[in-house]
Amino acid sequence: MNATIRPAGRKIVIIGATSAIAEQCARLWAAEAPAELVLVGRDESRLATIGDDLHVRAPGARIRRLTVDFRDPAAIDALIHDIAAEGAIDIALVAHGMLPDQHACQHDLAANRQALMVNAVSPVLFAEALASVMLQRGHGTVAIIGSVAGDRGRKSNYVYGAAKGLVERYAGVCSTGWPAAASTCCWSSRSHRYTDDGTPEAARRAPGLLRAGGPGHRECGGQGQEKCSTRRANGR
Repeated sequence: MNATIRPAGRKIVIIGATSAIAEQCARLWAAEAPAELVLVGRDESRLATIGDDLHVRAPGARIRRLTVDFRDPAAIDALIHDIAAEGAIDIALVAHGMLPDQHACQHDLAANRQALMVNAVSPVLFAEALASVMLQRGHGTVAIIGSVAGDRGRKSNYVYGAAKGLVERYAGVCSTGWPAAASTCCWSSRSHRYTDDGTPEAARRAPGLLRAGGPGHRECGGQGQEKCSTRRANGR
């Protein structure tokens, strides 16, 4: 395990914390006693519910709930810099997205723009803001939830696939300028199955995949169910 990304006792930021996978990742990390969990979302009431649950699971951790306009670059930048000003971020999970109506995207440019903004532009804006603060410290890992739709575009949801393809390409090349102590990872879940207790099967693998990542290039996953691509900061 690489000490620079070990969750226990660390500061973990979860963007899009109200998504199913992000919520379950937060619960798994809470069990490992992080020093601080920062939940970022758009729905304060939903964040409050998740935060209350995490307080029970990790009574010793500091749980913060923050809301922001996911479409506003200035607000995103200010939020991430404020979070980093209170201490280095060890792991940041960018996990928000939406499955749009392809028909609506084809006939309504506003719907098309919304789909591209939520699924492509916004995750990249968050990742870039996180990269900025991590570059200053030479430390941290950004993980971005991707999708197999980004690997193989389909007519039935090509706008969504194009958006996720942008995210995957971004994650694959952005770390070429990162210092050796920092890394970026794009994790594409290939499974939407749930366990008996209602946990998304993919979510159970995410913290382990991040711990297996870190500086260096690695392809990992469970029997083709997911992919986690991590690249060393110098691009090797």
